[in-house]
This record gives sequence, structure tokens and C-alpha cells, in this order.
Amino acid sequence: MNDLLPEQSPNWQYLEQKIQALLQSYGYREIRFPLLESTELFKRSIGEVTDIVEKEMYTWPDRNGDNVTLRPEGTAGCVRASEQNGLLRNQVQRLWYSGPMFRYERPQKGRLRQFHQFGAEVFGLEGPDIDAEMLVMTARLWVDLGLSEHITLQINSLGSAVDRGKYREALVEFLSAHKAELDEDSQRRLDSNPLRILDSKSSQTQLLLDQAPSLPDFLDADSREHFDRLRALLDSAGVAYEVNPRLVRGLDYYGKTVFEWVTDSLGAQGTVCAGGRYDGLVEQLGGKPTPAVGFGMGEERLVLLLDAVGAVPDSVGRYLDAYLVAAGNVSEAALTCSEQIRSQCEGLRLQNHCGGGSFKSQMKKADRSGAKVALIIGEDEAAAEQITIKYLREDRQQQTLALPEVVKLLMQLD
Repeated sequence: MNDLLPEQSPNWQYLEQKIQALLQSYGYREIRFPLLESTELFKRSIGEVTDIVEKEMYTWPDRNGDNVTLRPEGTAGCVRASEQNGLLRNQVQRLWYSGPMFRYERPQKGRLRQFHQFGAEVFGLEGPDIDAEMLVMTARLWVDLGLSEHITLQINSLGSAVDRGKYREALVEFLSAHKAELDEDSQRRLDSNPLRILDSKSSQTQLLLDQAPSLPDFLDADSREHFDRLRALLDSAGVAYEVNPRLVRGLDYYGKTVFEWVTDSLGAQGTVCAGGRYDGLVEQLGGKPTPAVGFGMGEERLVLLLDAVGAVPDSVGRYLDAYLVAAGNVSEAALTCSEQIRSQCEGLRLQNHCGGGSFKSQMKKADRSGAKVALIIGEDEAAAEQITIKYLREDRQQQTLALPEVVKLLMQLD
């Protein structure tokens, strides 16, 4: 877990504002739910034999002896909150959320034990058109962020629960005959969660999987039609993708469509956004059968990617537009003028110098602040109800103007 320092926060704010604006433009509404949930919620939704539940969750008994868990992902909590508050009763919901998640795993670049995600979930729509819209929407985000050349889309269909059951039997039969050739993690998963073997990072295991049964061969007609229609919609929208038959995702609740947006621009290939359909989860958690699809995107990796490819505009790092210098016994005039300026210049980032000091020392602080201009009020300016503007980033003559003219000039700052 780490701290986010003031020098880093502008890039995070830039990313979060872009994502939030995009989701709202597609009709998604924000939902907020607790960081802490009943442990049983995650066992029932994610699956008791997944790595998350077995090894990664922060879980403890509270004072009543009930087991509680810091949320390791957002979908389960979103489903619980939506069902508990009556949002899923014969309604279509497009929801988004953001905030910290927690997993006790080996820290690595872009992956921490407290990490941050944006999530989007849609309830009540079962066709491939909403799957396609989610992928088109995220593709638009990469364009908006200047990342489209650095992120690729992988898709797959997991079919129905019956399809996966038949495939699981065939896969286990094949791999059991070659158990000695599997890596240690895959041998452990063979009995508990064999589909996760498809995600193995072992090159030897991947070579073996080339000979194994393939999931697409086990899909029923409905799942095939859903996936074919999704591909046709993506083709028509001009969204490029790769079909990855070994893409399974690490959570038990997924079925039919699954996807990952991945990048190679941070070294080893990493996932920046992933999701899929989970049509059985609402019923599994006690609600009525409700089709659903969603995704989560990791902010840490996206911020790293923005920085790595230089996609953040230069203006994002500047946290001040103007710095007000008070030279002499003019603190009342300086405070009054700065408040009048703020009232008339919406969004202007203006900082007043506080704590006294010489004119020279104040100007040094104004320059170090990164502001574009220094607003100077000395005793002469205060008596004449004027302000001197000194340009700190441009070779321009300083000006002494009345307040209305200063306001006009400040409103024109880039």
C-alpha cells in the first residue's frame, strides 16, 4: 500500500475525470457501497477455490464474531447493493463506481495490495449489443486518453455453465494424463480450478495446452450465436480485437462474453481493463435471474501507462494559474481583491501569499509555484485600487490595471 503525493495527484485526477465524463456520457450513474462486506458475499460470488478467496483477501472476525472482508473487487458489492435496495426489480441499470480494492498478493509494477478501480455494471440486458457497447465505450476512452495505439482487445466466450462443465471434464481428463508436465501451480489447480490453468505463465504448460481440448468446441448454439453477433457488432464499429480461446478470467461468476484490454508498453504484458458477462450472479446471491455484464479498470496501471507514453497534457501538472503577492501593509486589500477575482473567474487557480516576507522572497515563491502570472498589490496599487500583473512564463511587459481589466485578462489565460 502506498501514498499518493501532491506531485502525482494531477495525473490521477486527469484520468478519473476522463473516465467519469465518458461513463456519464453513455448514461451510467454512480453508485457507492462500503469498503467492508460480509466475507460470505465474496465466497459465494468469486468462488471459494479461487486465488482471491483462498490467499488474497483481508478477512477477520468483527466484535460480534462475524467474518468481514475488505472488498477485493467491486462487482459483488455492486450486485449486493443493487439487489438489497430494489434497483434490479424489472429495471435496466447502468451503474459505475470507483475507489480502493484490497488483495494480499505479491506487489509488482502497477499492482499493489491497496489498488484503485473504476467499475461499470449493466443489469437487465442479455443481448450482445450491450457487450459491444461496453467495448466500444472503452475503445473511445483509449482514444480520448491518447492510448489507443498501446492497448489491444482480447475476447472469448466461456459459454453456459453446462458448456463449461463439459469442457472442464475433458480438460481435466487430458491434463491428468500429463500431470507431471504441468507447473506446480497448475498441478494444484487441476483439482480445484482447472480452467485457471489456461492462464498459466509457464511456457511448458502453454505448449501442453496446444494439444488440449479447446473451449470453443464445447459451446452450445446460443453461446456461439451470442459471440458471433458480438464480433459482427465490433467489426461494424471498427473496434479491432483478437479472439483468445484461453482467456477465462479469474472469477467463477463469468459466463459467455469475457474480455481483457492489455498493453505491452509497461514491460511484460499487463491487463488495464477486464470484464464480461455474469448472468447467474444476481440469482446466486439471492435475487431473481438477471442478465448482467461489467468491467473493472485499474487506475495504477493506467496512470503508469499515461506517463510511460507521454499522454498527459503539459497543463495537467500546473496546479496554479496565479499567485498573489502582497508587498507592504496591504493584507486587507490583498484578501479583498483575491476574493473578488475568485467570484468573477470561475475555475481560476489563485493562491494568496501568506506569512509575510520581503517582496523578493514572495516573488521567488510565486515563480516556484509554477503559476503563469504574479498578481502584485503594493501600497500604491492598493491606494489606486489597481493590481500589477507580472508574467512569469512569458517574455511580456508587466501591466498595472484596474480590477475589472485584471479579471478580463485572467479569464483569457490558457
